[in-house]
Amino acid sequence: MKLLLTLRRHLQAIGLLLVVFLLASLAAHATDNPAAHPTFTVKVTGKGRPMLLIPGLTCPGAVWDETVARYQKDYQCHVISLAGFGGQPAPQPVSDQFLQDARNQILTYVKSEKLTKPVVIGHSLGGFLALWMSATDPSALGPLVIVDSLPFLAAVQNANLTADAAKPMAEGMRQQMRQGHMSVAQSRQMSAGMMTDTARITQASRWSQLSDPATVAQAMYDLYTTDLRSDVARIQQPTLVLGAWAAYKAYGSTMESTRAIYEQQYAKLPQHRIEMSEAGKHFLMWDDTQWFFAQTDAFLKQNATAKRAGKVRS
Repeated sequence: MKLLLTLRRHLQAIGLLLVVFLLASLAAHATDNPAAHPTFTVKVTGKGRPMLLIPGLTCPGAVWDETVARYQKDYQCHVISLAGFGGQPAPQPVSDQFLQDARNQILTYVKSEKLTKPVVIGHSLGGFLALWMSATDPSALGPLVIVDSLPFLAAVQNANLTADAAKPMAEGMRQQMRQGHMSVAQSRQMSAGMMTDTARITQASRWSQLSDPATVAQAMYDLYTTDLRSDVARIQQPTLVLGAWAAYKAYGSTMESTRAIYEQQYAKLPQHRIEMSEAGKHFLMWDDTQWFFAQTDAFLKQNATAKRAGKVRS
């Protein structure tokens, strides 16, 4: 009888601990309301200082898997997957300001989750979103790592182009892209221009095929008609810009000419450093992985040291 009573007490204690654990877990995530950010989903991995990772066009958050594996011991990684990209459910309906909505909702997520000055790593369109978020709310974010992205993509060939002047071209592109997916062969050809590894090409092509054409078309339109070259002057965070040029060598580009485009577009960003990969194509975290990590590691270490030094002085 005593044994049964003892077992019952143990079971009750275990049950109480499970309830407490579940309630604590729910409380920890209670501030996040997925319905409040229909433009994206998020996966949280690791512990430490918060880090947001935002993928580029047609890619889900899985594009950052190796990056998360490297940083999850020291950072709590919040990996964003934008709606309609890489097999994620498309927004219903697709807003005519999709990227602006994503910008606002990610900033709201940062505040609701009480993420203090998160590091933000963004690739391509994700890098553009990181710049836009920081320019919109300069106090919300921490250091930025921008991977092969520009404040105004449409002005790559003509620095004098304005957002209004880019609209006819962007509209034509939007209408064409809305008509449906590229063929598998076209997707592979496009991916092959942005990365080297065959397996990566296959993966990126699959994500492209799984993406919603209407969402991708709108995102591209937003990207081509939003000029942040002046807005980046409001960004207070130190920013590391990682650029690629090798994919454009066949078209006459050099590292120097590509760097000049970067320097012109980022001229008004107060605290930035531009580094160019020697041989990596657009997906630098895949195509020049060791260089990408070396640059990012050094930047994060430098800014973590600066942050601690600032606390000591204060």
